[in-house]
Amino acid sequence: MKVCVVMMKVDPNNNMHSHLGKNLAHNLYTFGQNLTFIMLFKKSNWHSFLRVDENKEELFSFLSKQVTESIDVPDKQLIATDGEQVIAVPPCADTAALAPCNHEEADTRMMLHAAAAMKSGHRRVLIRTVDTDVVVLAVWMAQELNEVVDELWLALGTGKNFRYIAAHELSATLGPDKAKALPIFHAITGCDTVSSFAGRGKKTAWAVWETFPEVTNAFLDLASAPSEISEDTLATLERYVVLLYDRTCTCSEVNLARKKLFAKKSRSIEAIPPTQAALVQHVKRATYQGGHCWGQSLVPHCYLPSPCDWGWVDNDGQFDPLWTTLPEAAKSCYELICLSGVGWERNECTWEDIVPGTRQDALAMTGGKETPRCTNKVGPFFLERPQIFITHVTHVRQNIA
Repeated sequence: MKVCVVMMKVDPNNNMHSHLGKNLAHNLYTFGQNLTFIMLFKKSNWHSFLRVDENKEELFSFLSKQVTESIDVPDKQLIATDGEQVIAVPPCADTAALAPCNHEEADTRMMLHAAAAMKSGHRRVLIRTVDTDVVVLAVWMAQELNEVVDELWLALGTGKNFRYIAAHELSATLGPDKAKALPIFHAITGCDTVSSFAGRGKKTAWAVWETFPEVTNAFLDLASAPSEISEDTLATLERYVVLLYDRTCTCSEVNLARKKLFAKKSRSIEAIPPTQAALVQHVKRATYQGGHCWGQSLVPHCYLPSPCDWGWVDNDGQFDPLWTTLPEAAKSCYELICLSGVGWERNECTWEDIVPGTRQDALAMTGGKETPRCTNKVGPFFLERPQIFITHVTHVRQNIA
């Protein structure tokens, strides 16, 4: 049975259960003179326990206090976080650079503490992590604070995958602009809070960045945490995404590229770029994460705009991605109207027969043995038969081109 084990010396006079969440206290064991406790969890129970924010807050606060009380290393400064505050051993005269801190992510708070150490005269810093986001932020920070740090190292991974990474060397190799734009690149191509482009990984996205350096300025614009995204930046990002899906495509707009790749190159829906409406929301989420959140990593108190203005929607206190402002394809079928009145079974309905108002997002369809003659409103029929709809879309690519 796989378990998680935590061992620590504690004060025998403390009432442990009063400091622990219900799930944690249930797994408390004492030995001898109450000097040591062990928490045992099945692997599945441990993950369930950590999903509850209150449990994590209580556990981390408890561990921070116990660590600072039980560890005494001469001539060393130990600082642990406790909610928005910090606990320092020995006490610090000034912790204004560290607390109060309202960061919601441990990633950014690690950068804040590392930066405080650098500014206090520590010119060689090591960060231990297993998170790629931290690597990206460290490379960015090495550029931001290059005047106060000589070496910034990362101890990344575990087991056979453990390795040391010199963030300062990576930052110098990339150069100032690319190093500063790296968090936005990481966010827009997929991170913990922002989705990635289907079938397009980091290596592909990086290769396209190398061949299309114009997008660097667009990334830098988003990294500056703008109040809104400019049309020029969006246009550059559209071209970047088009190249991400087809480097030979000459289209500058994703909607045109979708039509071309789908109709002329017979690409599947999963292998074409997102719609412009979906891309705008995606860029907003990447800007919120990479520009507004990560961009304030080095200040203890962040001022963040409402996520609802940046590609998210509030569903009873839980924020979910706003994938697109376009209607669902199935629902939009009701708006597909054939103006010519020709019979669908003769396969004569073309793109020009669709109402102009739906031209951009509608898909032309032709008939088959299972379809009725055109009655002007074809949406209800295909709404109940999505597989037939997909079959029709496949058959008429040449009519859309």
